[in-house]
Amino acid sequence: MLQRLLVSLLLISLHSGWAQVQKTYTLSGTVSEEKSNETLIGVTIAFPSLNTGVATNEYGFFSITLPEGEYEVVVSYLGYQDIRETISLRSNIKRDFNLAEAVEELDEVVVTDNAGRLDIRKPQMSVNTLAVQTIKQIPVVLGEADVIKSLVLLPGVTNAGEASSGFNVRGGAADQNLILLDEATIFNSSHLFGFFSVFNPDAIKDVKLFKGGIPARYGGRVSSVLEIFQKEGNSKELKVNGGIGAVASRLLVEGPIIEDRTAFLAGGRASYAHLFLPLFDVDNKAYFYDLNTKFNHKINERNSIYLSGYFGRDLFSINDSFVNTYGNAVGNFRWNHLFSDKIFSNLSLIYSDYFYGLELDFVGFEWDSGIQNFNLKYDLKNYVSDKIQVNYGIHNTYYVFNPGKIKPNSPDSGIVEEQLTKKYANENAIYLDIENKISDRLSMEYGLRVSQFNRLGQDEFYQYENNQPVVFDPFTLTYQEAIPRDTLRPGRGGTLKKFGKLEPRISMSYNFKGQSSIKASYTKLAQYLHLLSNTSSPTPLDVWTPSGPFIEPQFLDQFAVGYFRNIDGGAYALEVEAYYKDIQNRIDYIDGANLIANNAIEQVILNGEARAYGLELLLRKNEGRLKGWLAYTLSRSEQRTPGREPTFDNGRSNMETGINLGQWYSTPYDKTHDLALYGSFDLNERWNFNANFIYQTGQPTNYPIGQFEFQGLVIPYYGLRNAERLPDYHRLDLSVTLKPRPAVKKKLKSEWVFSVYNVYNRLNAASINFRQNQDTGRNEAIRTSIFGIVPAITYNFKF
Repeated sequence: MLQRLLVSLLLISLHSGWAQVQKTYTLSGTVSEEKSNETLIGVTIAFPSLNTGVATNEYGFFSITLPEGEYEVVVSYLGYQDIRETISLRSNIKRDFNLAEAVEELDEVVVTDNAGRLDIRKPQMSVNTLAVQTIKQIPVVLGEADVIKSLVLLPGVTNAGEASSGFNVRGGAADQNLILLDEATIFNSSHLFGFFSVFNPDAIKDVKLFKGGIPARYGGRVSSVLEIFQKEGNSKELKVNGGIGAVASRLLVEGPIIEDRTAFLAGGRASYAHLFLPLFDVDNKAYFYDLNTKFNHKINERNSIYLSGYFGRDLFSINDSFVNTYGNAVGNFRWNHLFSDKIFSNLSLIYSDYFYGLELDFVGFEWDSGIQNFNLKYDLKNYVSDKIQVNYGIHNTYYVFNPGKIKPNSPDSGIVEEQLTKKYANENAIYLDIENKISDRLSMEYGLRVSQFNRLGQDEFYQYENNQPVVFDPFTLTYQEAIPRDTLRPGRGGTLKKFGKLEPRISMSYNFKGQSSIKASYTKLAQYLHLLSNTSSPTPLDVWTPSGPFIEPQFLDQFAVGYFRNIDGGAYALEVEAYYKDIQNRIDYIDGANLIANNAIEQVILNGEARAYGLELLLRKNEGRLKGWLAYTLSRSEQRTPGREPTFDNGRSNMETGINLGQWYSTPYDKTHDLALYGSFDLNERWNFNANFIYQTGQPTNYPIGQFEFQGLVIPYYGLRNAERLPDYHRLDLSVTLKPRPAVKKKLKSEWVFSVYNVYNRLNAASINFRQNQDTGRNEAIRTSIFGIVPAITYNFKF
């Protein structure tokens, strides 16, 4: 029945494109950069006389069907020179465009990248993009350009503070973000426990963050989608660029294998601050390295293949007795095929792996854990007409979860090798998404994703009394781990439990005279994976686990409405959005939950609910010497876990208290006020100045509300969860970029970047701990801060 419904919807969409009295023809092709042949994403191909147009997709392809006639076409992408030409559309035409970089004098209009702009006519909303050049200019700690830390300057995006992993979107947890690098899932986005992100800015082509109104082709997370594409490689000439910084350096090489047809890209980064630690008699180590690779080959006009990969590792050790290693490895083979000038397809075979390893030499064992997935995707896009585009496809992902394996690292360690029970699952989905320009003023995007998740068999599986792995003690009013009633051994065959969900999406935009619009969207999403973490910021030790017999999948309903306006011909832009999110089955943990090396994680988990709502404002200045934006978010993020249905023991009812007495409480990532201001000023061709200021409400936390004495020890006790807050967070960062005058005959171009993080040396609290002063016997609060003022210098080059 479902397949018939999807086919019917597709036929209706196609029929609306065919039912035209006048003859129509199709203009299609790709748009690329002139010097490198790198395809460009989001280029506008406009037909002013018809007030219509189309944008290139993730592979630079476009297609538009128009009535027969002669038209002026304008191909534009800010930062590049426009192409204007007249096309006589008397038959189907295949036309590729090459855009040249625009070079303007500073006393004229300064041409900037369009990555920050939003098309007010399109129904797409709750989306932010960042230009790679902007990311490189934003001042960050230790001078290393960072994608994740740049996202925090956008409305609705926060993190848990300095040196914290992951990011939070609209009050959601870090594990609720789907992070894609060339379509491959990244499970941990941080190096060195949050000091850096895993994305090398030199290798990145496009960055886009979906916070709401998420198209039906995406699924599996309930908070956001961060989509990052790597460069494809220069197929014209060999190019080298890189940088040398205070703590890390990077190098990227790209060039042709067969000119204009085949290209490669290889980039690497490594930190080396640990090499200087022996000078201070410090035997510890902390460093990372990563590698980005890509190969692309144009077989013919209708077929192209891409092979991309990423490999990264972090190592942290203390005197070689404690060694921690973790990182991501992903690979993706993609095949682009044109069935016709209207139908574009992409087939992807993807492998993703996250590994966590720990070696404790003083105890005598090694510990390994991680998650792997194998993903098959087939996506198609049908450019039916200039008013209708249809996206549809199938996705299938197979997961292997390794919660942990312990083994001795020497024959006499005394440790017995043990493998915690591995878990397996398969997730598949089919989707249909339609972009429909109903009139010059009204546009819509609507679709449906149907997802299914199968928790597959495993070697061991526990059964519990009344099917309750967590029991409630009415005398102590606490939750406790249940004792398994039986152990089943179902093996790898079969299915432990199945889940399925219909995930409709709809967005609309109503345009007022081309300068402003109102937009609204509704999104339903399902998330079948959970990150087991009871800290405010994810750590590499956290383990992913699938939904199953005792852990329900998370379901989201999000509503958003907004007002968008281009001011002064697009020199300024204003975006205002309000949203409300409701999440069912958000996992919560019983007090004292042990998440590490737990072979029965269901014994410490309860299913609750969460909600978040807020107002976002983004004001941009897009042109001139001074560019930048002001972002402000007023929001609330809460969750609760009420008591389950009462049970009866010997005729007596056991009423559960739930977590936090069943009351709503602030999530660890609830930030009432979040203000970010970023500015970039071009003084002249050689000097560029950048600054950003951040202010956030303090992070929710727990303080002791009392204490008692037990066997001579003073023990604090705490009240309701997250009832207190850390002091408010704020800081100012500055950077200056100096470009030396290039030699006339040399191809080398370089720049020096001088930055100061936390200019006024604000000691923001990462945590506040309480202890008893040994001299006075009185309790005292101790503030822990990560950074004060941090100057840095970086040298960047390319040739």
